[in-house]
Amino acid sequence: MLAAGLVLGGAARGAAPAPRAAEPARLAAHSLLIAIAAAGERLVAVGDRGIIVWSDDRGASWTQAAAVPTQVLLTGVCFADAQHGVAVGHDEAIIITADAGRTWQLAHYAPQAQRPLLDVWCGDGGRVIAVGAYGAYFTSSDNGATFREDKFSAAAPPHAAHPPPKAGPAADEGGTAPDYHLNRIVAAGGARLYIAAEAGHLYRSDDGGAHWQQLASPYEGSFFDVLPLGGDTLLAFGLRGNLYRSEDAGASWHRLDSGTLAMLDGGATFGASGVAIVGLSGAVLVSHDGGRSFVLAQQADRSGLSAALALDAQRLAVVGETGARLIGVDAAAGAGGR
Repeated sequence: MLAAGLVLGGAARGAAPAPRAAEPARLAAHSLLIAIAAAGERLVAVGDRGIIVWSDDRGASWTQAAAVPTQVLLTGVCFADAQHGVAVGHDEAIIITADAGRTWQLAHYAPQAQRPLLDVWCGDGGRVIAVGAYGAYFTSSDNGATFREDKFSAAAPPHAAHPPPKAGPAADEGGTAPDYHLNRIVAAGGARLYIAAEAGHLYRSDDGGAHWQQLASPYEGSFFDVLPLGGDTLLAFGLRGNLYRSEDAGASWHRLDSGTLAMLDGGATFGASGVAIVGLSGAVLVSHDGGRSFVLAQQADRSGLSAALALDAQRLAVVGETGARLIGVDAAAGAGGR
């Protein structure tokens, strides 16, 4: 089910009819949820059938958003401040909120394009970047009120210890990248951004997305997230438990033992040196040494997890196959959760 957020959804070509609004769901907080973000002190999660839920008590209880103008699978959400947010999903749906996720308006919708948007980043000054399948790349300078579609391009990687993936054509001399699925976009502080993509592709921007550079990659399988850890240190992870660490902003990598073959697709930092990574089959990897080593804390119900957000040094709010819940980050508590 979680993989549905990363595969293509078909739609008939032609004029796009107005989407149907999401319907009230009694168990909204326990349905498939794909992404979670903080809107100030509020938590907002998005997922299947246009369901958006929010919590003002650190995940103890959840309320479904009253007005969401789409029923597509929503795959990404971000907030520029406590009020203004953007969510994206299948059928190239982009919706925006100006009241901390209580109500939403449609900003873009193109089912005829037959590709989903998979993630979205909200920056300062109203800047928003949405990414998705087949190189989909949309930008906004007004908190998502209007969007422009750009051709994603990235300069070829410099010589490094790990060569770029062989799968697919390399970027041409002009820097145009082939249409790989762009799975996740994350900020690393300042103007630095990273994109995790399919077929072993990773990208970095040092100027807020104005220009991108392809990074050397340690393997050819798809990456589903990049987790910056401060400075030039970051983790990249994806299929079959593949987990890599870089301490030079992606110029070189070394593999970490994840202890699992489950797909890894979300992560968060907590406390002074804590790192948690979540994935399918209830996989939760916990590190207390700044992401240098991990212990697998397998969740007892083995339900898939897709994203995590640290609440404090002991707890994560996670979303996934069975909705939103809280789990402990102590590896010794492994199967704990509620």
